[in-house]
Amino acid sequence: MRLRDKVAIVTGGGSGFGKVIAETFAREGAKVAVLDINTSAAEAVAKRIDGSAIALAADVAKAADVEAAISRTRNAFGHVDIVVNNAGITHHNRPMLEVGEAEFDRLFAVNVKSIFLFAHAVVPVFQAQGSGMILNIGSTAAIRPRPGLTWYNGTKGAVHTLTKSMAIELARHKIRVCALAPVVGETPLLASFMGQDTPETRAKFVASVPLGRLSSPQDIANAALFLCSDEASFLTGVVLEVDGGRCI
Repeated sequence: MRLRDKVAIVTGGGSGFGKVIAETFAREGAKVAVLDINTSAAEAVAKRIDGSAIALAADVAKAADVEAAISRTRNAFGHVDIVVNNAGITHHNRPMLEVGEAEFDRLFAVNVKSIFLFAHAVVPVFQAQGSGMILNIGSTAAIRPRPGLTWYNGTKGAVHTLTKSMAIELARHKIRVCALAPVVGETPLLASFMGQDTPETRAKFVASVPLGRLSSPQDIANAALFLCSDEASFLTGVVLEVDGGRCI
């Protein structure tokens, strides 16, 4: 098992990429804290995983919730080795000036501020134990941005830059920081990304992916498993594109 004796927190773990990341990590030997703003969704995933998981209800944009999540995970499992900053939202695909200030603020709070808050909460823990792994979920939208998602694209550009900067600053503490850049996949956000989820819009998007399909949650979970395992112990600052070739 590739994550035997590891403890991971997966944010946004109640659905989509986060759900399958949590399940995959548990299958590979990790104890998992499934964190989601949707309490029932987190509980359902933790229940399926059974004895090696707990559910945490939290808003990743609130410092008190994040600090409580770290504390509860350590109380349950004794330590924390991995944080997967997967929780994310988007605005509906539409012209940039149609997105209001409140929606913009919430977008950056969930997608970017959450990384700041988890760093403040978990980096001291990792420093004390002399190791740790932070995996941030970015997007191909930061590498190949397209109209209609301008402000979302900006949040993911921040995620990629933060990943590289954090990796350099934390390397001396033996803390690794990497990111994934998934192409759009079968998640609850799909319809918002596309503007409308119709056979025609799907076909148009799929045609832009050289391998000829959208990503699946398992594609993302497999890449996350590799980067968080000891097999990737010499990788930090990596932003791994999981995109079927779309960004080439």
